[in-house]
Amino acid sequence: MQEVINDLLNYNNLKIVQCNKYFNFSLGSVLLANFIKIKPTTKKIIDLGTGNAPILLILSTKVKKNVDLIGVELQKEVYKLAVKSLKINNLINRINLLNMDIKNISDYYESDVFDIVVSNPPYFKYDCDSKINENEVKSIARHEICINIDGLLAVSKKILKNKGSLYLIHRTERFIEIMSKLRKNNLEPKRVQFIYPKKEKDSNLFLVEAVKNGNSSLKIESPLIIHNKDGAYTKKIIELFGGSNDTKEL
Repeated sequence: MQEVINDLLNYNNLKIVQCNKYFNFSLGSVLLANFIKIKPTTKKIIDLGTGNAPILLILSTKVKKNVDLIGVELQKEVYKLAVKSLKINNLINRINLLNMDIKNISDYYESDVFDIVVSNPPYFKYDCDSKINENEVKSIARHEICINIDGLLAVSKKILKNKGSLYLIHRTERFIEIMSKLRKNNLEPKRVQFIYPKKEKDSNLFLVEAVKNGNSSLKIESPLIIHNKDGAYTKKIIELFGGSNDTKEL
């Protein structure tokens, strides 16, 4: 197992600690962090399943210093990587990390306290027939082993303020299911953006903002195309990377 320190794209010379045994931060985390809309009234943001904290690191460049940034990560090994990332970026007093189960977060915080909840959750359902990675850390990150979408939405609903926003990225194949479950939890979908690997390909991911007790109205934003025909990142993706056009493939 080898830990490495990489540039976090081109975001204010931030570094991120990663490990070849676990997941590196993904393109999805970058897209999700940039999909979030920060309001002047935003005071508290929590990232559920923060991993090695790429979303919070990016948000630290976008929000005022008086905004509380909190991350929750169940897996001890990954949590330790996130702590190291904060230390090398001198953000240990700026971002608060909790090594705990998301399902128990309401025992730590009262209800209706967060302006924004964000999560890049496990994408794949899990049952006894699921084919999972032998690496337990990767399996928990990819599959709904420790928490499923129902549990995540229930927690989010509880800790969000009224009219607070939940931001998710997920697989397009589960779009209808997730829209339905958001509404059942009084989390009204307000913005959706579909993500396409290339212009001629089908969407494989989507971003959604849902507002707690929000009015019924939905905006479908312009599609987000990841690659040009030659395989290079599109201009929009390079902009989201912080303007770095020599970024390695994520």
